[in-house]
Amino acid sequence: MRTERAISSASVENDTATSNARWFICGLLFFATTVNYVDRQVLSILKPTLQAQYGWNEADYGYIVFAFQLAYAVMMPIAGRIIDRIGTRLGYTIAVTIWSIASVCHALASSAWQFGIARFALGVGETANFPAAIRTVSDWFPQKERSLATGIFNSGSNVGVIVAALAVPWLTTTFSWRAAFVLTGALGILWVIPWLLWYRKPSEHRWVSKSELAHILSDGLVEKQKKVRAGTILEHRAAWGFIVGKLLTDPVWWFYLFWIPGFLKSAYNVDLTSLGLPLIVIYVMADVGSIGGGWLFSGMTSLGWSVNRSRKIAMLLCAALATPVMSVFYVKTLWPAVILIGMAAAAHQGWSANLFTMASDAFPRRAVASVVGIGGFAGAIGGMLVAPAIGLWLDFSGKSYGPIFFIAGAMYLIALAIIHGIVPRLELLHLGDDA
Repeated sequence: MRTERAISSASVENDTATSNARWFICGLLFFATTVNYVDRQVLSILKPTLQAQYGWNEADYGYIVFAFQLAYAVMMPIAGRIIDRIGTRLGYTIAVTIWSIASVCHALASSAWQFGIARFALGVGETANFPAAIRTVSDWFPQKERSLATGIFNSGSNVGVIVAALAVPWLTTTFSWRAAFVLTGALGILWVIPWLLWYRKPSEHRWVSKSELAHILSDGLVEKQKKVRAGTILEHRAAWGFIVGKLLTDPVWWFYLFWIPGFLKSAYNVDLTSLGLPLIVIYVMADVGSIGGGWLFSGMTSLGWSVNRSRKIAMLLCAALATPVMSVFYVKTLWPAVILIGMAAAAHQGWSANLFTMASDAFPRRAVASVVGIGGFAGAIGGMLVAPAIGLWLDFSGKSYGPIFFIAGAMYLIALAIIHGIVPRLELLHLGDDA
């Protein structure tokens, strides 16, 4: 079906009206990702409190994180396939409902094993967020806007941490740590309502004008909706480049997300009531990196650079920005350490916006959620293996974080070198009808 035919199917009256419904949809993705990271972050903020109450050591906490990432690893490729099969409207709704209930259930836990079970359930639901969001961006945005849209919704991950940093200490000191899980977990149910009311495909959405639909479909023909097998995806080098990128760099982000509050407590004696401001600074910087990373690609393509060159140069700049965190080991005061960690978080988010968009650079829309799911599986496997290792290392070394930061800072340049070796030229693949 040609683009012109798709445009004629839109239920709009005015041929010349201009709409921006795609950015409203991007806003819904931002809200969902914010809620996702609020629910994900509550435990790490409460880690010192719960360690004191229940006597956990670092290895115990590492295994609780392992439970979340085990579920993430197992469910990520499944979630991607489900999203591609049943669509983002229904699939996203189910996922958010599951993770919201799981988040609330943390309030019922009173042992490391029970927290581990709740974290596993949370991981089952949260796996669908990025496959669904990336697929939605692929459906609603032309290629030249996808990195920016991805950067915007992905910045919700940083806003979620900021919201958690502000809300969780207050909820805990005003009510209890159990109330913090219940009240933050309820946010997802609020998101489901506007999503079900307002989300439709672009060609079926009453807010999309013909001119906006033409813009969304400006890359070319509307793709056939035949499903793509996982085996077909894995035949292509671009998939393996994406997988390697996620495998090597996702564990770094998990480390920042789950262990930084404990690091600040251990190294600088930052307690629950003082934790908010350092985390806010770190993740505001990460927000700038997320949007800036997407903007970098758009700016380079506007200069006439190829997708391959623009994407890899943007990733190189982000990888370089990640390296100064290696020196945190030598920093003796709080705020220089916070700035270095914030730069690293910004670098990761800019990197992530570009890495995610690689999936839609290389694969047709009907395969994007599956590709993201497979890559997410690899990233979760990496995080799943690293989390217990971090806990055991910290117990063994007396909480020496220096080697961990050194590895974290170096990993992006290593990953980019391998990605370029696997995919020297990034371009859109045309999967056959036999896929």
